[in-house]
Amino acid sequence: MPLESSYRLHYNEFGNTREIEILTRGADVYDNSFTNKGTAFTREERDRFALHGTLPPSVRSMVSQMANSRQACEGKNSDLEKFIYLRSLFDRNVALAHALIASDIERYLPIIYTPTVGEACRHYSSMFRKAHGLFFYPGNIDRAEEILRRFVPRQIRVAVVTDNQGILGIGDQGVGGIAICLGKLMLYTQGAGIAPWHCLPISLDVGTDNPELLNDDNYLGWRHPRLQDDEYVAFVQRFARAFKTVFPHALCQWEDFSKQNAFAIRDTYLHQLISFNDDIQGTGAVALAAILSALRIKEEKLSDQVFLVHGAGAGGIGIAEQMAVALQGEGLDEAAARARIFTVDRRGLVTTDRVLEPYKEKFAHDPAALPWLRREEDGSLLKVVKKAGVTVLIGTSGQAGSFDRELVQAMLANTDRPVILPLSNPTGQSEARPVDLDQWSRGRALVATGSPFAPLTRQGSRVRVGQCNNVFVFPGVGLGILAAGAAEVRPEFFTAAARAVAAQVDPADLSAGVLLPQVSDLRPVSRAVAAAVGQSAMDLGVAGPCAFSTYQHHHDPARLARLIAEMRWQPRYLPLTAGNVTCC
Repeated sequence: MPLESSYRLHYNEFGNTREIEILTRGADVYDNSFTNKGTAFTREERDRFALHGTLPPSVRSMVSQMANSRQACEGKNSDLEKFIYLRSLFDRNVALAHALIASDIERYLPIIYTPTVGEACRHYSSMFRKAHGLFFYPGNIDRAEEILRRFVPRQIRVAVVTDNQGILGIGDQGVGGIAICLGKLMLYTQGAGIAPWHCLPISLDVGTDNPELLNDDNYLGWRHPRLQDDEYVAFVQRFARAFKTVFPHALCQWEDFSKQNAFAIRDTYLHQLISFNDDIQGTGAVALAAILSALRIKEEKLSDQVFLVHGAGAGGIGIAEQMAVALQGEGLDEAAARARIFTVDRRGLVTTDRVLEPYKEKFAHDPAALPWLRREEDGSLLKVVKKAGVTVLIGTSGQAGSFDRELVQAMLANTDRPVILPLSNPTGQSEARPVDLDQWSRGRALVATGSPFAPLTRQGSRVRVGQCNNVFVFPGVGLGILAAGAAEVRPEFFTAAARAVAAQVDPADLSAGVLLPQVSDLRPVSRAVAAAVGQSAMDLGVAGPCAFSTYQHHHDPARLARLIAEMRWQPRYLPLTAGNVTCC
């Protein structure tokens, strides 16, 4: 019997799974990771589902299972081996895997997601154990609707979709990019409580231009150069049509597309799908959250700042977009907002007299409007900081060490407390180390990073370095969209999310200059973000009935808050009931 037809999910009024009806007996019950409890099956359940003799006689609690699993995981010799262990545990028993991760999310987050997931992408084919999610390629894309319908019984609510080209800081990883989707969806469950069975990772395998993969005999993806131009567009269109047809109320999160494709796909499907691009919009929101926290410390307004984004890729331009939306929210018009935002790429300041990729054009400055821009060297990172009076510096360049002592001194000449965010991942590509920024600025710089760094030491005390991790944003954004029944995803949702994240920073942390919450607070942060996004959807008139619940918010914030709280799945074993056995 196919695993998707071996059980049936039953929900309460809030759309949360209250029990699982088992439609089979014996090995199928524990072969399905959604229904498997391992040694925690009670004796009564072993009787009911014909499991006697297939399990050791002792019955364990989940607490005991977690202790055993934690010991096994910590016994592995590397973070990649720990990643493999946690994924294999998820393959066997999703409730136990998520309970273990939730027991110390700060410890396990770097294993199930960045930075370890990057290595998992690199080694995907060689360490392959079991397929997860869906793999569309030119040989099956015409059957996309048929393939997606297999997952209708799981009531898919969130899909994370990648074309595998812009993986973290390591580029084209071909079919291995699916590991990113798996990691993001585990965080949807951890933060927003979207049950694992409602999540679907999807790879759009349009080939790869990575020669190492094309020449690797073990490579599991479509061994072909990447589709380009019209062929690529047609492929994505076929997928999008099928997804909209089969899952009209589900959220589609675009992930790790190349720069221009990321913007083109997001904008093309803005009104056709309930979708967003986390690399663009999630990155923008979490950077804005850090800046809003810094401005609470500085007691200044967003509209008083001058911003420079070093690295004009998808993440960098996404941050610039979010800054512009937030500035307009403070009363600036679009032109005035963009005038306060500068972007610098490897050629220097992005200006209108250059031939630019389309996604960069909106933040290109007219050289004639900048009296200090007379020579090519005037567009260098340091010169722009000095001449434009930059007070907020954001790094998405992947250029390690590009924020040096001289640059920090230039920032201090513009503002007493510069905001400096070296966001590039992984750690080795960060524009600066927090300890250096702290030393060079004599503790005046307000710093958050993209990668995790060790705490700073100030006057004998350890001070946590806030991490601009998108995990603070996208799970709550997704939950808020689903609960509010939002018909589309608006840019204002991410401004609301950023303000909610900033509001969750502990006052004691804020007084020490920490700009973001602790990862251990992921669930309450995600809940606050969901409420803010849901309220934004209602304010903007795009909220509607929640497709996954009989309990409706009726545009009432209190009812929305209750729906958000009650529809979140907790990593525990659900009651199992015996249905009619349709197959042996």
